[in-house]
Amino acid sequence: MAEEAPKSIYDFTVKDIRGNDVSLSEYNGKVLLIVNVASKCGLTQSNYKELNVLYEKYKNQGFEILAFPCNQFAGQEPGSNEEIQEVACTRFKAEFPIFDKIEVNGNNATPLYKFLKSQQGGIFGDGIKWNFTKFLANKEGKVVQRYAPTTSPLKIEVRTIFSIFIVYVCF
Repeated sequence: MAEEAPKSIYDFTVKDIRGNDVSLSEYNGKVLLIVNVASKCGLTQSNYKELNVLYEKYKNQGFEILAFPCNQFAGQEPGSNEEIQEVACTRFKAEFPIFDKIEVNGNNATPLYKFLKSQQGGIFGDGIKWNFTKFLANKEGKVVQRYAPTTSPLKIEVRTIFSIFIVYVCF
């Protein structure tokens, strides 16, 4: 019998930064921003700062950020999971969940990222082009938007998160 294709991000289980299995169904009913992060990228400082602002503002309103470290872009996330967690939580003050280091492209791309890319392709193909590519999923676990690495998280808030909250929280 063939395995059923995933219908939402809630159909995936991933590893957290400590190696524990986390079913993304735990986030059912939340708006999610899924981001591939790196600690040594030129975009790191501004992205973590703005992600923290968004998280603090909306975490109690059904919003979650899921950060997936990735070392596929110029080796800008070279550390172990322990080192990544230390940098993300101490230097960048991230309070949102940080997951296991993954690959987002190629044969070893994690199934979650294969799914994300299949739901929202990029302008020049489906591959992730750089660190801090962002995917926004609604409360039903459907991917509704993909943002380039250079898109400011605060611009996402103005354009999209607010409208998703209006649609899915108020009605």
